[in-house]
Amino acid sequence: MKKHITLLLFLAFCQASLLCAQSSAYLFAYFTGDRGDLEAVRYAVSLDGFNYKTLNNNQPVIDSKAISSTGGVRDPFILRSEDGKTFYMVLTDMVSANGWDSNRGMVMLKSDDLMNWQSSMVHIPTRYTGQDDLKRVWAPQVIFDKEAGKYMLYWSMQHGDGPDIIYYAYANDDFTDLDGDYYPLFLPQDGKPCIDGDIIYKDGLYHMFYKTEGHGNGIRKATTASLTSGKWNESAEYKQQTTESVEGSAVFPLIGTDKYILMYDIYMKGKYQFCETTDLDNFKVIDQDISMDFHPRHGCVIHITPAELQQLINAYGISGDLTVSK
Repeated sequence: MKKHITLLLFLAFCQASLLCAQSSAYLFAYFTGDRGDLEAVRYAVSLDGFNYKTLNNNQPVIDSKAISSTGGVRDPFILRSEDGKTFYMVLTDMVSANGWDSNRGMVMLKSDDLMNWQSSMVHIPTRYTGQDDLKRVWAPQVIFDKEAGKYMLYWSMQHGDGPDIIYYAYANDDFTDLDGDYYPLFLPQDGKPCIDGDIIYKDGLYHMFYKTEGHGNGIRKATTASLTSGKWNESAEYKQQTTESVEGSAVFPLIGTDKYILMYDIYMKGKYQFCETTDLDNFKVIDQDISMDFHPRHGCVIHITPAELQQLINAYGISGDLTVSK
């Protein structure tokens, strides 16, 4: 039995590796602002990870009202499954006009083509007991936990006067709900609030970039070899390369290189910043190399294949010609 499971995991790894090798483009999923019609999922694409063009004339590709309890969604995050065949998306179920402490849930979606999505809502007070003092549920993301062999959702919540804490729970097999209880994923040593966790796996470690909320509003990093061990090595320094307040960081690898891009939302100035790194510790600003015909808020970038790129362009149309700067 163990040999059979090992073989299946190996074949899945081979499929994912082959798909990664075939990837040659990027999809940027984002929302655009703090208004009902702006709190929706939008797409842009790129051939090089630097120059992006919007799809669908920068209009939503999913109807927020059809998938959410509040009528708006924020902070889109997409993950390709381990076998490469399925995409998982998670969203904050929130309309900011109702207040920053107004939302209590998130949205889970599943697709095999990035265009047609099955969705479900997770309302934390309904799903779990003891939520009378729950204030907010923010910025969910999903990662495959290699040890558990399951997809883990992680997000931040605040209860009462306590700090925002990043929690986790596993998704069920259908990716329609959370399976079992939720637990703290990361508790910083200083006990301060943290939100907007973004985890990437590199060289045997999970690297989590997160925002310190209400005490610096910057991006810090912690690493662990095991997501559920509770043992994190925290970096003391901030990773953003600006003195402005930032949030919503996301990291993605550049195809065919040893480089990674860290991007984040300079939300008080209405702009994004892109930084480049090879070690996920030292970053240099590369804003001069970036072009976008849109103004994103907290989003993510994933790799896609040429066929997927063409299907998206065929479905939504593109705002201009894709270019490569490097």
